[in-house]
Amino acid sequence: MRSDPTLIGTVQDVAGTSVSVSLVSETATGLSFYKGESYRIGQVGSFVRIPLGYTSLFGIVSQVGAGAAPKTEGDLHPWGNQWLKVQLVGERGRAGKFERGVSQHPTINDAVHIVTEDDLREIYGPGDPVDFVTVGHLASAESIPALVNINKLITRHSAVVGTTGAGKSTTVAGLLTALSEPSRYPSARIVVLDIHGEYAKALSDRSSVFRVSTDVHAEKGEKPLQIPFWALSFDELVKLSFGDLSDEARAAVADAIVALKRESLGNQAREGVTAARLTVDSPVPFCIHKLWFDLHQREHRTIIPKPGGAADEVESAYVLDDKGSPVQLGDAMSVTPPLYRTVKTTGPANERVNWGRDPINIRQQLAVLGSKLRDPQFSFLFNPGEWRPGIKGTVTKDLDTLLKEWLGSPAPISILDLSGIPPAVLNDLIGALLRILYDALFWARNLPEGGRLRPLMLVLEEAHAYLGKEHVGAASTAVRRIAKEGRKYGVGVMIVSQRPSEIDPTILSQCGTIFAMRLANDTDRGQVTGAASDNLKGLFDMLPILRTGEAIIVGEAVSLPMRTLIDPPGKNRWPDSRDPNVAVRGDPTKGYEDEGGWAVPRQPEDYTIVMRQWRNQSPYYEHKATEANDADAKNTPGDKS
Repeated sequence: MRSDPTLIGTVQDVAGTSVSVSLVSETATGLSFYKGESYRIGQVGSFVRIPLGYTSLFGIVSQVGAGAAPKTEGDLHPWGNQWLKVQLVGERGRAGKFERGVSQHPTINDAVHIVTEDDLREIYGPGDPVDFVTVGHLASAESIPALVNINKLITRHSAVVGTTGAGKSTTVAGLLTALSEPSRYPSARIVVLDIHGEYAKALSDRSSVFRVSTDVHAEKGEKPLQIPFWALSFDELVKLSFGDLSDEARAAVADAIVALKRESLGNQAREGVTAARLTVDSPVPFCIHKLWFDLHQREHRTIIPKPGGAADEVESAYVLDDKGSPVQLGDAMSVTPPLYRTVKTTGPANERVNWGRDPINIRQQLAVLGSKLRDPQFSFLFNPGEWRPGIKGTVTKDLDTLLKEWLGSPAPISILDLSGIPPAVLNDLIGALLRILYDALFWARNLPEGGRLRPLMLVLEEAHAYLGKEHVGAASTAVRRIAKEGRKYGVGVMIVSQRPSEIDPTILSQCGTIFAMRLANDTDRGQVTGAASDNLKGLFDMLPILRTGEAIIVGEAVSLPMRTLIDPPGKNRWPDSRDPNVAVRGDPTKGYEDEGGWAVPRQPEDYTIVMRQWRNQSPYYEHKATEANDADAKNTPGDKS
């Protein structure tokens, strides 16, 4: 019988950080007892300890059985011996402090021991309580909290990946709840880009919600999401407003914008910029409606000789009414174009109608811009409430108030609900948003409001939708910049995705910590394995069998990779992403656990309300139709054609 109940085997082969261990005969049962606790031996993902004098090496079991044996042993005794393959991951020195990496390697016949709960408490110990936050508990030991280093989690970036139904959104909600605990982190600063509108309910007690919608419910504490077009860079604005422009047209549009920004500065001075230092990218308000109007005139204006004027004097050839007055002079703010006569090159010289001067051939692009200026879907961008410039470029509120709402809100979390943004512009708009936030903190890096003194974490939900390998747009460009440079300026990013294989590998490789949840797809697992800093293929082979809400955490924010059950958010604080119940359990005589489901008798349905919500582009509704809709339903005759 073994004198040391923790002894399980001996080292028989060492290849880099991979160690083959031959189990002692007493471990045939696969079970060992120590201090009243039972330990399973040979579990993939479990830890082992190899003492080397005053140092102990720690490793993770990545493979069990004959396949883990050295080749020669496997050939001689394919079924006769029990073997483990272990990946070395760290060591504990004389001072008792655990550190990643190994300074020495084991030798043949060195003893290998199980890792007890006492060992785990030392490895995953709290360290400095300020630095660590509890996100759950070890899957193998409920009494041991799962601690992550908040400094490394935020500034070194992270990723939460898992297939649909693995509990990914709930895990994110639980992580954000822990990271924004007011008693521990009263100055937490987190911005969530929520493209499906899932997190407002889950984080309602500690978040400010900004939503793109025509219907904003004050009782829900929501505010309209306004993104002033003039805060965008020139390239971002051109892509979102005009589309593709030739080099000549870009230069002409840029000159026109600079002229309007100078006019705006003359009417309303802006601290930090002068006309001499103004560029086309300076975040200075200007009237885009006037830009459209001036360029429209330039492209569409026709001219006639000025009556009684010199030979080279001309005037606009407006369409005239019976009294000789222009039918439509046009109006910039209502996006109404002037009406000009068609070109006429025949007849007397004083009656000929010619094209105006200096067109730049952007009629199609101007039509696109005019359509967007009139479209309510784009009001958040081109008509952004109090940030909308007047005809002279003046605004009621400047960008400082917007940044204060997003970054300086009393609530630690700001949710930017992008569910109402047209999908065609989502990528470019996310890129613009990220660039605005990053630039603000970059230039304010030495101020109390900057990222160095008050770091920011950006949470990017459904990241595969705009950070894919095939995406070369503004979003991926902005995230690459943040991933590479953000650490220095206190800006971190958390990428959340159900398809890690569709995310640009360059971006995923910059994530220092990965929360890997259940992943059934081989390609997805391969992408996560390649991005992880630890050589733990055997550990990631467990991803298909993880339970809902369970994650393997690897990377810089944890002492050792750990299989963790993430603490879910409290009751009634789950994200709006749960699967609907098809068959509802419960006794119909006592009430079902939830409304709905195929097993519940059908109730009277009103699809007029369905259409109201569809047209309103809002998931929030009253169960009773409004009086206006009731009146319409009573007074409007049906179609009798």
